[in-house]
Amino acid sequence: MNREFWHGKRVFLSGHTGFKGGWLALWLTDIGAEVHGYALAPPTKPNLFTVANLKDSLASSTIADIRDAAALTQAMREAQPDIVLHLAAQPLVRYSYVAPVETYAVNVMGTVNLLEAVRQTPGVKAVVNVTTDKCYENREWVWPYRENEAMGGFDPYSSSKACSELVTAAYRRSFLDVAGIQLASARAGNVIGGGDWADDRLVPDFLRALDAGKVLAIRSPLATRPWQHVLEPLSGYLMLAEKLFTDGPGFAEPWNFGPEEADAKTVQWIVETLCGQVPGAAWQCDAAPQPHEANMLKLDSSKAKSLLGWRPRWDLQTALGMTLAWHQAWKQGADMAATSVQQIQAYEAAAGQA
Repeated sequence: MNREFWHGKRVFLSGHTGFKGGWLALWLTDIGAEVHGYALAPPTKPNLFTVANLKDSLASSTIADIRDAAALTQAMREAQPDIVLHLAAQPLVRYSYVAPVETYAVNVMGTVNLLEAVRQTPGVKAVVNVTTDKCYENREWVWPYRENEAMGGFDPYSSSKACSELVTAAYRRSFLDVAGIQLASARAGNVIGGGDWADDRLVPDFLRALDAGKVLAIRSPLATRPWQHVLEPLSGYLMLAEKLFTDGPGFAEPWNFGPEEADAKTVQWIVETLCGQVPGAAWQCDAAPQPHEANMLKLDSSKAKSLLGWRPRWDLQTALGMTLAWHQAWKQGADMAATSVQQIQAYEAAAGQA
């Protein structure tokens, strides 16, 4: 990633109050970008946006709904961005069973609204739509999925993200290519890191149980996921956006940003590793009936490695250690903006040494 490229760039970032969006806002501001955020109010208490005091570092922060097309278009036109990064989403599989209409409205029509706003905003040159590894038609096989695999999705969340990918492809071919606006999509694995307090995510659930002195109950101990620190895919989004801006149409397509295959681990491996690092932590299986979730999921990031020069820098052990360290710093009352930036700079240093 080229820090100099980002200095002074005007960036419109949807979803800046969320976990991934908050880390991306921190990174962008640290490298000198002018960041204009658009999102709902932070979804949890506590949350990264508040504890890292993100609002003070942004050029603007609009608290509004991605489903509100008029408000979104107005905010984007006022920001006059060079680059748009779309992370606003309903991001939870299990919640999508409870609220399928909301999930499709946010993840599908939210994408449509954002791309329509791009069409009405002069000056935008590059757009990255962040979707998910779960957009693929999951065949429960052992091979990692490539970008040319079929879209699908058993649950409303996964299906809605597959739909968002189809919307992206249609808008690219129908409108943005001819307008000279480069549009790509990015698919990442299960991200972990400090500052995530979402419900029904393994590491936040572990930390909540730990802080409350309870035994963690897990749903699917043998489910395998492509775990990675949140900074891994974010570095990919930044590299991809830069290539879209500087090199153009050759990069306007889907991209995977997953961990090395050795870091596709089971849920049980994660919790046992965490319990081994934290005295007193314990887990058990939740025997209650659960809604369907994919059992086996891996990503093939060969294209990003070959054409972008992107690759993972922190293995899973390091990612878990960084997550625990961040959480401990927060519990001790540290300056969490500074702590987060220190981890970002440590990640960049690891990339420079690779």
